Amino acid sequence: MKRNLLAALALGFVLAFRGLATAQAPDPLPSWNDGKAKQSIVAFVAKVTKKGSPDFVSPAERIATFDNDGTLWAEQPMYFQLLFALDRVKALAPQHPEWKDKEPFASLLKGDVTNALAGGEHAMVEIVMATHAGMTTEDFEQVVKDWIATARHPVTKRPYTEMVYQPMLEVLTFLRANGFKTFIVSGGGVEFMRPWTERVYGIPPEQVVGSSVKMRFEMRDGAPLLVRLPEVHFVDDKEGKPVGIQEHIGRRPIAVFGNSDGDLQMLQWATAGRRLRFALYVHHTDATREWAYDRNSNIGRLHKGLDEAQAKGWTVVDMKQDWKVIFPIEKR
Repeated sequence: MKRNLLAALALGFVLAFRGLATAQAPDPLPSWNDGKAKQSIVAFVAKVTKKGSPDFVSPAERIATFDNDGTLWAEQPMYFQLLFALDRVKALAPQHPEWKDKEPFASLLKGDVTNALAGGEHAMVEIVMATHAGMTTEDFEQVVKDWIATARHPVTKRPYTEMVYQPMLEVLTFLRANGFKTFIVSGGGVEFMRPWTERVYGIPPEQVVGSSVKMRFEMRDGAPLLVRLPEVHFVDDKEGKPVGIQEHIGRRPIAVFGNSDGDLQMLQWATAGRRLRFALYVHHTDATREWAYDRNSNIGRLHKGLDEAQAKGWTVVDMKQDWKVIFPIEKR
């Protein structure tokens, strides 16, 4: 009888300790309100990481891909890489006196961004090619590092690396803590992102997939170099995203995160795979703390993707309702 009493007491202590440990377990997503969006992320990770579960996925196959602009950091009033290119035009102008009379550069130098971009995609490509090419990969990396360290957002006046989304940083950390390998798959330039993504997101250069220019190997003064050419090599946007994933990663992701129609094909392709899959759209609904935009926006338009997400049951984050904070500075 004494043994039974001691066994019962011991079992009680064990159960109490387990209950206390469970109650005190830290919230992996503290910047998220406890709604359907947060619950869907946590539930998915629990299912694919629990051994013996019918939805268990081996660590090697736990691939998660994230768009960058509008998904991991802000993208208004225009894509940050385009703002980088505009700053580069000003810096390079003394070397190009012909730009004073040549569009879209003439308008940019006058501060008329709207007119400069009136030429649409052709104008943007011309600006990017003129400011991103004609140098070695090492030189371009240093230019990006210098810019990201000193440039400020035109509206908030904060460094661009403070315009990242705290809730999404927590998702990245949560996934990696559960055996996921996280990748960026963005329409932005791959060499523009790689110099800073590891420091900001914990995503190393080899796990960044993006658009790229052509490069050429050269020997200069006995030193081997890679030179960036003014020619587009690959556009990692829309239909290009699944192609980029297959070419660079080689595995279909089981979790995908985006915010615009430019990410739709990535979400479609990923969720068409076997086993349990997870797709999430960040819906920009907070005009006070960030920006509110979707179907009619020229930047980060979310129209077809929003309809498909609702039809297929993908998770849609209502930024205003689902996020306690948006930017890391709000936690200070």
